[in-house]
Amino acid sequence: MARFQFKSFDNEAVVFDTASGDTHLLAPFTLALFELIQSRPGMMAHEIEPALSSRLDLSGSEHLTSLTQESLASLRKLGLLETP
Repeated sequence: MARFQFKSFDNEAVVFDTASGDTHLLAPFTLALFELIQSRPGMMAHEIEPALSSRLDLSGSEHLTSLTQESLASLRKLGLLETP
């Protein structure tokens, strides 16, 4: 069984973590970030923002950088992303 199980609702999703038994609601940007990281294990930190920008058709900006950092911190706090 996969560790994470998803149920999508429009552009949001809930993710069930089979390891912890917790369920979390992921906002659209955080969901895109989580899916990106899951699809590319070993991705380096400096590769995340350009990949997200391309995936979501966004241009790089200070807002994108802060949103990426906040979303990464949120995923780590929820236990959905390992802390390096």
